[in-house]
Amino acid sequence: MKKLLALLCVAAMLFTGSVIAAADEELPTVVILGTGGTIAGTGEAGKTTGYSAGELDIQSLIDGVPGIEKLAKLQGEQVLNTASDNVTDKDWIVLANRINELAKDPKIAGFVITHGTDTLEETAYFLDLTVKTDKPVICVGAMRPATATSADGPLNLYQSVALARSPEAVGQGVMVVFSDGIFSARQVTKITTYRTNAFDGKDFGALGYMVDDKPYFYTKDVRPHTTATPFDVSGLEELPKVGVAYFHIDAEQEIIDMFMDRYDGVIVAGAGNGSMSTLWHNRIKERVDGGDSTIVVRAGRMDNGIVTEYATNPQTIAGNNLNPQKARILLQLCLTLTHDREVIRDYFAKY
Repeated sequence: MKKLLALLCVAAMLFTGSVIAAADEELPTVVILGTGGTIAGTGEAGKTTGYSAGELDIQSLIDGVPGIEKLAKLQGEQVLNTASDNVTDKDWIVLANRINELAKDPKIAGFVITHGTDTLEETAYFLDLTVKTDKPVICVGAMRPATATSADGPLNLYQSVALARSPEAVGQGVMVVFSDGIFSARQVTKITTYRTNAFDGKDFGALGYMVDDKPYFYTKDVRPHTTATPFDVSGLEELPKVGVAYFHIDAEQEIIDMFMDRYDGVIVAGAGNGSMSTLWHNRIKERVDGGDSTIVVRAGRMDNGIVTEYATNPQTIAGNNLNPQKARILLQLCLTLTHDREVIRDYFAKY
């Protein structure tokens, strides 16, 4: 009898082990690519300020989120580790190419990018235009360092992995998960320097919500993205130079001259409908009509609304509803394909 019981116990352990192994095999794989930022920051225990960004590696972030291993098989990779103000377009190219390479693996269900919040929206939009996969790509960060009381990074990361593994997120483009919200990379922008609900979708709001590990979608971004764009960075090491000229009252004409002399393209962060002074308008017109090939795009200084074309100033291109920093990204990518002003005008109307 004792021998029979022992055999039954062994069989039970083997069966249980096989069930656990089978359950583990059924989990989707999510790749987490770390770039640093506040989410990986450390400082004085309990404090939300005075910390150093990009101190923790990606595995330390994963280990600090209880239950995250139950969502997916996690594959962490440190691409860089810095404050997001130090991210460069060369880093973007490396990140996009790495995602495109990994996305070929059928076992990988999706991707999460941990990132500083200051430029998170820029990285997200760049990836939205350049990654060539329908698999979910989620950008996430935190407003409080890992050592702060009630750090927001762990929940944001947990929900990002949950979204990245979700079949409902397939084909939705690059998204940002923050403070229970799901946002389109094209529309999202940072709206506060301090609070944890730091991101918003402007006039268009969120795509949906995360409730624990479940996504609820209510809308989608209809603009072409990811596999539906012509932008390919696989053969690039850097992007064309585009600068942002901020218009204000009494802005000197020399500002426009300096930017048009220095850059391949210029984004004017204009007032109202991408508006600027007659002085600036006339100077741009003189230079373009005189053969200057610099592309000038008008964007708005405000977060909401649309910038439309000026019939009286066809030398400039309307930035649609992109803020200046995102208009800059689109123009950089446009200039990798063409310098034709009318073609670029069509790209801004489309993307």
